[in-house]
Amino acid sequence: MEREFFLLLSGVAIISALLVIVARNPVHSALALVACLVQVAAIYILLGAPFLAVIQIFVYVGAVMVLFLFVIMMLDVRKEAKTRYLKKAAWPGLVVLVVLAAELFVLLMQSAKIHTVMGPGLAITEQPSVEDLSLLLFQDFLLPFEVASVILLVALIGAVILARPDEAVAADKPQNGGRR
Repeated sequence: MEREFFLLLSGVAIISALLVIVARNPVHSALALVACLVQVAAIYILLGAPFLAVIQIFVYVGAVMVLFLFVIMMLDVRKEAKTRYLKKAAWPGLVVLVVLAAELFVLLMQSAKIHTVMGPGLAITEQPSVEDLSLLLFQDFLLPFEVASVILLVALIGAVILARPDEAVAADKPQNGGRR
């Protein structure tokens, strides 16, 4: 049953990752990335690493996706996508891609050797639970956690105000120099 869940979660993660690339609307692409990252967090839980799953949700789905949405809202992404910054960057990019793929292949082939060299003495014997993380976060670090959430909320409101078109800002201003 665990294998079927893994195949389901990984299949949905792959499909949502493809939607990130294929989607024409940048907001749809960002939402597909959120779905992919949530699937990866579910795979972490399935593999017995709930701490990594929680960190995946907090850091990537929470903070990084808010940052991506800020950038999408502040820039005219459609206009920027039509501009090519590096005219002849395809060949160097392809070379870098091949080098990174070869490096990944070599590392994967040596992964069994790495586990035998490290040995069982370097493995972490006790994994922190989600309950331990939540107690630490909401008891010991409650104030920094809440301050970070308020800062993100203020930044979101500021991004919405900055992303509004000039016509909407002009419509909000009172006419005749503020006199009625």
